[in-house]
Amino acid sequence: MDDDFKELGTQVLEWMNEYRRHVHEYPVRAQVSPGQVRSALPRTPPDCAEPFASVMRDLDETIVPGMTHWNHPRFFAYFSANNSVPSILAEMITAAIGAQCMSWETSPAATELEQVVLDWLRQMLDLPATFRGVIQDTASSATMVALLMARERSTDGRFAREGAASLKGGPLRVYASAEAHSSVEKGASLTGFGRDNLVPIPTDERFALRADALERAIQTDAGNGLQPSAVVATVGTTGSTANDPLDEIARICRKHRVFLHVDAAFSGSAAILPEKRPYLDGVEQADTFVFNPHKWLYTNFDCSAFYVKDVALLTRTCGIQPAYLQTRHDEDVVNFRDWGLPLGRRFRALKLWFVIRMLGVDGIRQRLRRAIGLAERLAARVEEHEDFELLTPPTVTLVCFRYRPAGASEPDLDLLNRRLLEAVNDTGRAYLTHTMLAGRYSLRLNTSQERTTEDDVLESWRLIERCARRL
Repeated sequence: MDDDFKELGTQVLEWMNEYRRHVHEYPVRAQVSPGQVRSALPRTPPDCAEPFASVMRDLDETIVPGMTHWNHPRFFAYFSANNSVPSILAEMITAAIGAQCMSWETSPAATELEQVVLDWLRQMLDLPATFRGVIQDTASSATMVALLMARERSTDGRFAREGAASLKGGPLRVYASAEAHSSVEKGASLTGFGRDNLVPIPTDERFALRADALERAIQTDAGNGLQPSAVVATVGTTGSTANDPLDEIARICRKHRVFLHVDAAFSGSAAILPEKRPYLDGVEQADTFVFNPHKWLYTNFDCSAFYVKDVALLTRTCGIQPAYLQTRHDEDVVNFRDWGLPLGRRFRALKLWFVIRMLGVDGIRQRLRRAIGLAERLAARVEEHEDFELLTPPTVTLVCFRYRPAGASEPDLDLLNRRLLEAVNDTGRAYLTHTMLAGRYSLRLNTSQERTTEDDVLESWRLIERCARRL
């Protein structure tokens, strides 16, 4: 097989090039029914080696039609999972190297490049030098690590040894906006806090956490013998990209000695723009901070940048030192295996390094501004339309709106908008998702996909209008 590597690799590169050139011709969302792909594949593995051409044929005929194309220019759903030419090339090199980068000893360059690139990102976001960074797979993992750190700080490191027996007082409590990502609830469950000890804090009219409600909740819990442990603040909520007031939240956390984690998974990238940097005002007072280059920084999934102030707390929480991992350099180097949940680590820093070098900070800023401009112009069209309603002003690239024709009753609007979303997505020509905002069913259209153009947004808006008229 090694003898054919160059020839087969050339064919794969040609396939990748054609896919990128023609991805706009595919239905955005996979137009298959449950079980359709599985039923088209053999039930048993092949006994003999199959020709490469047969594998590629099945890729084209079975796998690709069953894929939702996240880098399609009309993928407006969720938050994007952007890639770019530099990132794709780096991923290919990473695959060829095939390194397991759990410690400095196993791949010195991988560890030191990660240190350099995470500090570049820190400078690009104007984060304080007290923050030190590490790449996690996702923001969900980073939030879980932050909660583990909070748990250990609240119990003076006893919980990891003793479990629930370390809780001398009442249970530990976690606080987050009612609009916070579901990973906070999952993290609270898996890190021993328990779902019942995650306290949802009400939001204001812009769907941001109310600091006054947070302080009351902490004071009430402390007065009832419970132990306030952590707050998760959000910059760019999943539902509407609302921004929690970090400065006020940080003041409350300092006052009550509560751990503060800031989740800026999507919107954090926007802070590279000087005009959007105020989104992070107050982040310098946080204990931990995370954002995802794999969402809006043109870097293939997965790549999440996690920053901490107290590295000693992090390594006490996540580190373990079996004899087979110990080396003579451990006192002088960073071993990132002790900075997160898994022992094994991919060489994720390489693709981020390629992206920053080949696009440049100015090039990245141009792309961010273009995506934000697309959302702003779409929001203006929604506001001008007599039959549509903008549910919240866009902060970055997410437009939340609903169809509200004259004469439609409020109870019927959720069903009407659900049918509209299904009609648009079933065409295969655009892909949107939904959320609930103040109890109202809202369509979400996100313009952060790198290949999305003004024409893509306008054509998709016309499609939404046509589908609405048919309803």
